[in-house]
Amino acid sequence: MATTVSDYLITRLKQCGLEHIFAVPGDYASPFLETLDNTKGIERVPNINELGCGYAADGYARYKGIGAACVQYGVGTFSLLNCAAGSFVERVSVVIISASPKTSDRALEENKQILFHHSTGDLLADQLVFENVTVASEIIYDAENAPAQIDGAITAMLTYKRPIYIEVLNNVWTLSCAAPKGKLAPVELTSDPDSLDASIEAVWKSIQAAKLPVFWLGVEIQRFGLQEIVQKIINASGIYFTTTSVGKTVLDESQKQFIGTYAGPASPAVTRAVMNASDCILALGTIITDDYLNIMKSSFGKMTVVTDEETRVGYTYYRQVVLKDFLEKLLEKFQSQKKFPRKFSLPKSEKEKSPEIKPKDALSYTVFYEELSNFLKKEKMLGDVSLILGESTSLYVFGNLFGLPADAFVAQAAWGSLGHETGCALGVALGSGKRPFVVAGDGGFRMVCQELSSLAYHKCNAVVFVMSNEAYAIEQAFVDISAFTAKGSFAPFDILPAWDYIALAQAFGARGFRAETVEELRTIMREVKDLKDFPSLVEIVIPQKDLAPQLKRLAEIPPPLQKYRP
Repeated sequence: MATTVSDYLITRLKQCGLEHIFAVPGDYASPFLETLDNTKGIERVPNINELGCGYAADGYARYKGIGAACVQYGVGTFSLLNCAAGSFVERVSVVIISASPKTSDRALEENKQILFHHSTGDLLADQLVFENVTVASEIIYDAENAPAQIDGAITAMLTYKRPIYIEVLNNVWTLSCAAPKGKLAPVELTSDPDSLDASIEAVWKSIQAAKLPVFWLGVEIQRFGLQEIVQKIINASGIYFTTTSVGKTVLDESQKQFIGTYAGPASPAVTRAVMNASDCILALGTIITDDYLNIMKSSFGKMTVVTDEETRVGYTYYRQVVLKDFLEKLLEKFQSQKKFPRKFSLPKSEKEKSPEIKPKDALSYTVFYEELSNFLKKEKMLGDVSLILGESTSLYVFGNLFGLPADAFVAQAAWGSLGHETGCALGVALGSGKRPFVVAGDGGFRMVCQELSSLAYHKCNAVVFVMSNEAYAIEQAFVDISAFTAKGSFAPFDILPAWDYIALAQAFGARGFRAETVEELRTIMREVKDLKDFPSLVEIVIPQKDLAPQLKRLAEIPPPLQKYRP
């Protein structure tokens, strides 16, 4: 049986472990979607719009190692561009599949100036735009070159753990091409031996001289499959570890060496104390954002950074050092030294007390955090759920949570696109097999609320908690934190209109709930715990001026750091 271009692409994706493709239909891609629906072992997952489609593929890939989204040319791809950018920044392997006007139609557009639907008039526009947020951006004009173009793009994605863009002309999908040969694999990147050895010797001197070294782990540890070796390093060294916000739960956080997730001033007290006292910070696989301006200012010269983009020990940079090679060499060092594992003393830190909560108490960020985290622990659900946090105050509040197992926390904390948390929930469910527990700000949720319908269509029992204060509160905190005082007022552009969330949930096929007190929240959590076959939307009513202490510390930038902010 002849292999078509559609068959070829689907076969390659299946070989990479893909079992679902998220899709919004379009006529240019219809031949591909028809082939997809007739192929066993892979399922088309319909989404309501392109944002939800892209976010779902991103969430899926965070667990499966690969995701895919198929959308219409122009109007679909440009809508999905934001999702691709987030995947690019946070090292998520997503295939963006598009289709464009067929060969004869392109000739009419180029020669007769007939503008075909969804085209800007520049038939290269989509590809050129996506070149900025992918590691490969291809237009497939003919069947003969299709296998090489597809293989090259997918290989780049597997190697660098970033998205790719594949656009196929409408008439090319059904053309015959060569059958796939073998399986694709990432290119094995190699380190320069001398540079690798020099970097290891430099970092080893820093570790030996340090009184309080600390590992600061990032999401690349998970993306590149390096969790096992890093855990061995933790065990062999005895050194404490923290993570970035986007890298939270790259390792099991119930172990004694974990000292909390580091989010700059928003971190737990013990985490801030350790990072401030450390004389040797080892940042491995980290994406360092502006949440960390303070530590970069105070500790740049005593920090080691090893990622897929750079290797630095103090002020010295080392070329061509691969993260995997560096970790293997570092593990050898620790295992060969009798004085490791060592015991290190933690600095004194303020004791953080949990608030006394009564059933009739009103809800707030802090109260909700205590109630939900205690509920998940008490019901022994931490291993069964994926906690998904939006780019809102809740991200920094729930970032303080201890005791989570590996791969139990999802947050787009580097790119920070509002709505990602609800949009990615379906992909997380299908990719991980875990139940999504989403905590969204009301501003972010409203950007992609229709994905509740996608969750309902697929009978996914996700729970979406919406922090309802009718404002872009996190935006207001960074613009003017004095708005949260008694005499302050929010900027008009940060105020949201009132929504009826229970009615909204019903319209989308979900169960709707509303909680204003602790007692109401506890009742709702008990009810949703056992719900199956449909999602739940829970409105958490909080005061508009409720300013969580984590966000307050983060938004109040110390004077020496003001110059780092625009």
